[in-house]
Amino acid sequence: MVEAGAGTGIVLPDAMVEENLTVSHAAYDSKIEGNIIFTRVDAAINWMRKNSLWPMPMGLACCAIELMATASSRFDISRFGAEVMRFSPRQADVMIVAGTVTYKMALAVKRIWDQMPEPKWCIAMGACASSGGMYRSYAVLQGIDRLIPVDVYISGCPPRPEALIEGLLKLQDKIDEEESLMAQKKDPVHKPINA
Repeated sequence: MVEAGAGTGIVLPDAMVEENLTVSHAAYDSKIEGNIIFTRVDAAINWMRKNSLWPMPMGLACCAIELMATASSRFDISRFGAEVMRFSPRQADVMIVAGTVTYKMALAVKRIWDQMPEPKWCIAMGACASSGGMYRSYAVLQGIDRLIPVDVYISGCPPRPEALIEGLLKLQDKIDEEESLMAQKKDPVHKPINA
């Protein structure tokens, strides 16, 4: 027998005391304590975005072969959450421009870029996509950055799959530093009508 409270004169049987202890133990579970994470909204959004990049492969020349090799089992781009190559611009968020961009193809690249939803990023893969490469002619666009904003440049002619993986890691680092919540608040699409 255990006294329930000081000075109350109430005596509880041992079975009731053990039952109260098990109920109080169930109310506090120390296992849950290790499963709680405190973070900022920006950090959570950026973590989700950087680990689920869906590339839109814009393979225009020989760099596209290296882009395809990056998705193979030897290099395994899926380790970085970028294995879902989407050939629909509405399901992609990273355009990888791999190869020579001619003026004839430039408008198609721009149209596909415009159809991609925000947020979106661009990787210029290889010398031709970055600066026109060896083609200094009237038919070749001297860098895709004259048409769309580029986030990461990958050098080489053609660059190896390891270089593309490094470019994806650099893009992940860039996404990790973004202020995602503030960008959503400043979104011009959701402006008030009177503003």
